Amino acid sequence: MRKSDSLSYTDKIKWRVRTSWGILAVMLIYMVIVGETGGDSRVMTNFAGITSKVIFFGGILFILRRILRYKKLLKNKALLKEQMQTELEERKQYLHDKSGGAVLDILLLFLLFATVTTALYNMTAFYVSIVILAVTLFLKITAYVFYSSH
Repeated sequence: MRKSDSLSYTDKIKWRVRTSWGILAVMLIYMVIVGETGGDSRVMTNFAGITSKVIFFGGILFILRRILRYKKLLKNKALLKEQMQTELEERKQYLHDKSGGAVLDILLLFLLFATVTTALYNMTAFYVSIVILAVTLFLKITAYVFYSSH
């Protein structure tokens, strides 16, 4: 039995909050390191600049929204129970697994990180990274839509 199976749903949500805070801290450390080492913005195209900002700051907003949502769930037991039932729904789990599951979700995070980083340092690598990211997202969405219609 996995450790996560023995945790209550409330404890799982608390771990998600802690993990989200950790991810936010890593993102802010990354921002400081990149600011200190600095990419060359003169070689960065307008598309790369906008894309890197949207991904990075959009990620920060997403993490903050996630933390606030989980904190709200922890305060309201009815919402917590409703969320637990939604997550345990077999069809949603099936669709998530068939569209790549946790492995593809982690891959997407790494691709987002690679895209932001390459936008700061190398335009050729950035364009390769953005294409791989787009293809991965397309495949995930396509698989999700395909399996949700069956």
